[in-house]
Formats: sequence, C-alpha cells, structure tokens
Amino acid sequence: MPESDLFRQIKSLETEQINPRTKEIDALGTKEILELINDEDRKVPAAVRETLDDVAKAVDIITASFKAGGRLFYVGAGTSGRLGIIDAAECPPTFGVDYETTQGIIAGGKEAVFKAVEFAEDFPEKGAEEIASRKISPPDVVCGIAASGRTPFVIGALAEAKKRGCKTIFVTTVAKKKAENFGVEADVIIQPEVGPEVIAGSTRMKAGTAQKLILNMLTTASMIKLGKTYGNIMIDLKLWNNKLKERAKRILMDFCGTDYKQAEELLEEAKGDVKLAFVMAYAGVGAEEAAASLKEADGFAREAIKKILKHK
Repeated sequence: MPESDLFRQIKSLETEQINPRTKEIDALGTKEILELINDEDRKVPAAVRETLDDVAKAVDIITASFKAGGRLFYVGAGTSGRLGIIDAAECPPTFGVDYETTQGIIAGGKEAVFKAVEFAEDFPEKGAEEIASRKISPPDVVCGIAASGRTPFVIGALAEAKKRGCKTIFVTTVAKKKAENFGVEADVIIQPEVGPEVIAGSTRMKAGTAQKLILNMLTTASMIKLGKTYGNIMIDLKLWNNKLKERAKRILMDFCGTDYKQAEELLEEAKGDVKLAFVMAYAGVGAEEAAASLKEADGFAREAIKKILKHK
C-alpha cells in the first residue's frame, strides 16, 4: 500500500524527527533525563528571537485592531488550542479589557480543553464554521496556532477569516515555506524552528513552549502599546477580586507616595478606575482633570501626567 499524503506530511515535520541528542534518554537516571530536557528547552528562546521581526508585524496588526474596536481570536487544536485559550482568558484580569476582546477557539469545543476529542482537528470546514458562527469580521484578527503547520481545523479557520477580510496571523514551528505548502495563507507567519522534540512528536514540549512565549509577546506588547501600563506596572487592571484591590493600593502607595488610607480614598473617588486614580495621585489633581488629560493623551498615563505637570 502506498504512503498517504498525510503520512508523508507528518514524516517530513521537524518536530517528528528523531532527536539524536536524546536517543538513549530511556537509559538515563532521573537527573540526567531532566538535564537533557532542560538543554533542549534552552534552545527555544533563541529560536523565538529569530522571529521577532514577524512578531512585531503581528503586534502592530493586533494593536491596530484593538484601537479600531476589533477582537483577537486564537484558533488551535490540542496543546496549541489550550495555549490560545490560556492567553486569551488571562488578558481581561491582567489588563482590564473586556472578555470579548481576546478569545480562544479550540477544535472540539470546551470539552477539548480538559480532554482530547478524537478527530476534532481533522476537518477544515469545522474551523470555518467557528469563524462564521461568531460573526468574525474586520477589524477582528484571527491568529491560528499549529505546531505542525498543517492542522486542518486551523487552516480552515484562517481561510474563512481571510475570506471575510480579516487580518490573519499564523504561529507554527515549521519552516515558512513548508507552512505555505500545506495551504496556509496568512498576513504574518511566525515560525520559530525549534527542531526535533525530546520525545519525537511531543509538541507540547519545545514547540508548545515556543508558542507560549510568542503568545505572551503578542498580547503583552499590544496592551503596552494601548497604554495599559505605566512603565512595567499594570495600571489598567480591574478590581475583580481582593488580591487586585490590594495590588491597586500598593501601586498607588509605591509610585505615588500615598498611604494605605489615601489609596483607598483615591480608588473610591475614581470609582475603581486604577489608571484614573494613578494619574490623580501622581499629578495631584482631581478626577475630572485627570480624566480629561487621559482622554487627550489617548489613554496613556505617562503622557497624561506630563501634560498636567507641564501646565502646573
């Protein structure tokens, strides 16, 4: 029986190759196994570093989308899908955006987050249906994630998104040319080449780590460019639990010189708007003036404070 096209595709993937450095890993002691895994993991950041030009292009696309009221959708299967869901779910509590702003779509639906769903990734039309059912359209952005570069569900979702006029991004760990050969079309393709896995085909390892690093950068850099931070401090967080309430008070105390009681009062006056309270405290103005300056500065606290202090 001749080899199938799918067999040949999988056989050609870098992540499916036998890693010569770990061929005898099963004969090693526990610490030696861990050292080998760690040695391979250390190569991932360097591979990601080589993709930063493409990551930057993707960040600019996402930032422009958010400014225009668009949403970011991650689409993946298995590990890739779960990573997208994690990153999307963490943006609202971290940066204070609405839960509609960043969303994750995984082949097989919610059940697949916790348990593998057989054959869920094998049909491109299922990916296309997910895009259609959510009424995804410009200025939304769709970011497909697939270590193999060939996941049908993801390719179908990207194709439907492009058909609808959306900007698209593709994160994979295969060479760009190979991803294109699999029928992937995207405005930006990000492809860190991490090489063979410690255990052949186990893309939850180096490939998954590379994907996680890239997703971290896509959303974090976009949020910074939207004015969600002051320096490296998150000042646009929402007070959704007691931990975040106390973090907000600490930010005002550490950066603005308030005491605990003053921080509480500022947050109350700002009606829980941490960024507004921050500008009020730092620049020494009331809520109305701080809000006007923030609006003029397009939401960037640093610029808002400069404008206030300049006219004092």
